[in-house]
Amino acid sequence: MVWANAVSTSPSLEGALRDVVAQLEGRLPAQPDLGLVFISSSFTSEFARLLPLLHELLPLPAVVGCSGGGIVGMDAQGQPQELEDTPALSLTVASLPGVSVQTIHVTGDDLPDLDSPPAAWSELIGVAPANNPQFILMADPFSSRVTDLLQGLDFAYPGGVKIGGLASVDGFNRHSGLFCDRTYYTEGMVGVALSGPVVLDAIVAQGCRPIGPVYRVDQAERNILLALGDPDDGDLARPPLELLQDLFETLPEDERKLAQSSLSIGIAQDSFKLTLDPGDFLIRTLLGVDPKLGAIAVGDRLRPGQRVQFHLRDARTSATDLEQLLQGYQRQSPAGTSPAGALMFACMGRGEGLYDQINFDSSLFTQYLPGLPLGGFFCGGEIGPVGQTTFLHGFTSVFGICRQP
Repeated sequence: MVWANAVSTSPSLEGALRDVVAQLEGRLPAQPDLGLVFISSSFTSEFARLLPLLHELLPLPAVVGCSGGGIVGMDAQGQPQELEDTPALSLTVASLPGVSVQTIHVTGDDLPDLDSPPAAWSELIGVAPANNPQFILMADPFSSRVTDLLQGLDFAYPGGVKIGGLASVDGFNRHSGLFCDRTYYTEGMVGVALSGPVVLDAIVAQGCRPIGPVYRVDQAERNILLALGDPDDGDLARPPLELLQDLFETLPEDERKLAQSSLSIGIAQDSFKLTLDPGDFLIRTLLGVDPKLGAIAVGDRLRPGQRVQFHLRDARTSATDLEQLLQGYQRQSPAGTSPAGALMFACMGRGEGLYDQINFDSSLFTQYLPGLPLGGFFCGGEIGPVGQTTFLHGFTSVFGICRQP
């Protein structure tokens, strides 16, 4: 298995494609089986020309991709580049011996009802669950019903990793660019299912650190948190706003200021794990409060019995979070593991705007996985697993690392 990536900042679509194809010449021992192309929104008016021009220069049996708010790739010296607010095109090609490659395009109208059996979802995708496919997905943020899609894929393919992101949209017509084989789409979801001797490892860096104790949800209605209690001794539950105000009193001044703009809540995804680590929480935003009830509105549904913890997000925390996850990946990787390539799906709220430094997440990634071809884009929402469930995230960097078993 061999992957290669090239990126171009040529303002001409033809020039960018010629540039990346020329850089990729000779890097693969065989004809590529898959291409992954990401193109900045600067080229919106030329999206329809991308695939015909690409196939003229480099015929690919399968290609998927989308538009991005920023583009990620490797320069001619093999260094990662996060290209924001500039014309850019990134092309990853992969030789995948023995791997079945199934490209996908579906729209929200195509999706089965969520009460449908797994077979309805596998028929839609065209891959048998027994093949245990791994998924790379790109979706239009307006018409794809992406959350329903992720639930359905988890239902039909519980052992398959799903990673990806929401394509960026042009500010005038709200159309994203989605690319699948030889067709340009403006809505729905495109992707690829990889089956056979292939493993897709996911690193989901949500960029938050916990503050205060872990609480138990005692009362909740949909996404409204009404009462929290101690998960260990069953003390009388209290309104969450009261607990949050008590927590504020214990924070140092700098963290109080940070909490005014960067406070989130983490929802534990494993009901049975006794000791919770930062990566065990799904991070969701706080939408508002009701001072009379002491209730808090959260950006997800809640149910009694779940464990939650308040979290803060800033540049330092995001960097530490990603570094700890990369260190953990190194420690837990099976002996002899040799990744072939990687993809990065990062929130447009990260990048230089968060770190005040270019190429931060990608450079940190290559410090721990040097020499690995990396491509990707900045998303309007990131797709990746927490525990055994796939979620749509925000303010997150999701890395997918492809290797042989």
